[in-house]
Amino acid sequence: MAKEKPNPIHEYHLNRHQPDKPQFAIHDLSQYLNKHQSDTTKPHIHSYYQIIWFKRGAGKHFVDFKEYDVFDNAIFFISKNQVHYFDQKTDYAGILIHFNEAFLVQKDNEVDFFLKYNLFNNPYQLPSCCISQGIGHQLDEYIVQIKRELQNEAEFGKEELIRVYLKAFLIQVQRRKNDVEKRVADAPFIVDDKKVQLIRFVNLIDENYTTGLTVAEYAQLLHISSRTLSDLTNQTLGKTPSQMIQERLILESQRLLLHSNLNINQIGYRLGFDDPSYFVKYFKKHAKLSPSEFRKAVS
Repeated sequence: MAKEKPNPIHEYHLNRHQPDKPQFAIHDLSQYLNKHQSDTTKPHIHSYYQIIWFKRGAGKHFVDFKEYDVFDNAIFFISKNQVHYFDQKTDYAGILIHFNEAFLVQKDNEVDFFLKYNLFNNPYQLPSCCISQGIGHQLDEYIVQIKRELQNEAEFGKEELIRVYLKAFLIQVQRRKNDVEKRVADAPFIVDDKKVQLIRFVNLIDENYTTGLTVAEYAQLLHISSRTLSDLTNQTLGKTPSQMIQERLILESQRLLLHSNLNINQIGYRLGFDDPSYFVKYFKKHAKLSPSEFRKAVS
């Protein structure tokens, strides 16, 4: 197979030094990994979203303490504050896109909600998918258009066009995922009202997991009964609402143990535990390690 010619213009930035403004950057994956290998191969988090398109290559990628296969045309969707890292390989061919939430989400509509909370913020499905050659050329065209816009200096509507191309890219990938899921009889994530309701519940957990809300209070926020919420999570995921809340607390505990200088008592207080000893017991019960054992294991 012929090698892809290196693109001399491989890195683009928009509003890079304005953290409160919409931000966007695109990189050649191989060159980025070569330049930042000492950082990218260690567990780390970002305050922005990432799309990692492995056009060619085989290896492993690690997201929230789990290992996933990398293969040709695998696309990973990394949400802000997710722990992830690359393996030691730098010979991947592909594209890496960074953007913050303000860049993607401009309006409170169903499409923005679905892209934000299904592709990037859904812990109950794989953080990656495989695209077929059939849509690869479409995605490449969006990348070409994005790069073209980024090369234009202060053109009218530049940021908005880049946003449109990014959303088009994500929508095409979501359509591909939908097609695959429809062919799997027991797929829990076919796009329908139940899926949207489930994603809304996941979003509410993400916003409120430290507040101690009960299942009944979550159900009230969703304008459904506790029984309906329990049926929804059991039928789609085989989990109770309480299990989902517990899993989110444990995940955040793990992230803080890895990426903060807080001591274990401080982490417990941050997560809403009044008694630090109860936090230790809670963590060990669900993670099978004490907080200190986990911190040593992943550091």
